[in-house]
Amino acid sequence: MHWSKRLASALILVLPLAACDALRHQAPGSLVVRDAAVASVADGAELVLDIDCRLNGPMSDALEHGIPITLRVDVRARATGVDLENRRQVELRYFPLTRRYQLRDTGADGVRSFPGYEYLTDALASLRLPLPHSFARLPAGTRLSVEVGLDHAALPGALRLPAIIAPAWHLSAPEFAWTVAAG
Repeated sequence: MHWSKRLASALILVLPLAACDALRHQAPGSLVVRDAAVASVADGAELVLDIDCRLNGPMSDALEHGIPITLRVDVRARATGVDLENRRQVELRYFPLTRRYQLRDTGADGVRSFPGYEYLTDALASLRLPLPHSFARLPAGTRLSVEVGLDHAALPGALRLPAIIAPAWHLSAPEFAWTVAAG
């Protein structure tokens, strides 16, 4: 009987720790747009983003097992006579055999490859995405906004429903907005 009390005491101590670990795995990752700008380039416009992305346990595990994590980037420009929208998708991938991470804008040809996860997240801090020519000629006072979040539809079929339901798969940045300055 004495050993059963010890076992019960041990379980009382271990169960809360296990519950904390389970909750930690259900906590969403973090995604923040720290800065954004539209720059004119020779062939149109470019969205320059500084994104801080921290994947949590399940998303990081999925990435490490070769499942691409796709971020949806929505940019809008609103002013009198101006109503523009553009959606981009940025794919984060890991190839276990070569131990390389990749960052790819699904609407462009370029793929950037990195030797480690830290390099991948650093690349998100200086992300440049092409935009239509109409974004290069925005008048002063135009309000721009960017929203970034996990694209659940780009996940493999078996992960879509859990990703919609489980808090661990909720990843979206608050809207980042700014106004085009004169000059």
